[in-house]
Amino acid sequence: MKRLLPAGFILLLLASCATETPQTPPQIVSVYSTSAAAPWLDRLYACAGDSIVLSRTADPASADISLHIGETEFPPSFIYQIGEEEILIVVHPDNPLQTLTAEEAQALFAGLGNPPVQVWVYPSDEDVFRVFDQFVMKGRSVSPSAKVAVDPAQMSDALTVEAGAVGILPRSWLTASLREVYSVAKVPVLVITQREPQGAVGWLIDCLQK
Repeated sequence: MKRLLPAGFILLLLASCATETPQTPPQIVSVYSTSAAAPWLDRLYACAGDSIVLSRTADPASADISLHIGETEFPPSFIYQIGEEEILIVVHPDNPLQTLTAEEAQALFAGLGNPPVQVWVYPSDEDVFRVFDQFVMKGRSVSPSAKVAVDPAQMSDALTVEAGAVGILPRSWLTASLREVYSVAKVPVLVITQREPQGAVGWLIDCLQK
């Protein structure tokens, strides 16, 4: 007579003999962002979730995905709009400056403002400064006494503590402690890739565009 094995023992035996399914490692996507576009990284991380690992890089040429504000001077082959950003001229709340016209904004940053104020700009190769130069300065030089902020974080800090300062910020960087006096332009937020997006890169761009 054959002996019957307990049902629990049979299940345990089958489980021990089953071949474990290997887990697929998460895909790694390298990402570069200009300082002005940094707030848009939150959306990228949300799209990546747990299935894609984002690796930050300081070299846009080596990145799978690059985030930029405004159109580039030499558009690459693969460029995708994922949103829109408004560039603003902002001041400390105690600054006497009120709403500016385009001509007043240009004169102010050229050093012809009345009363004199301390203007802050960015390095000329920063994407947010290229937008400002295109729509406000239009190739005209800024005041030689202008101070230079390396990124919007430094710009925001300077404008927060200096009541007489005037500077430039994307709207996504604007805080309650600052006041806008002129809207420079609304420009696209762009994803740039070195090659045609495929796999995880293509999926992330589709997610960002929804």
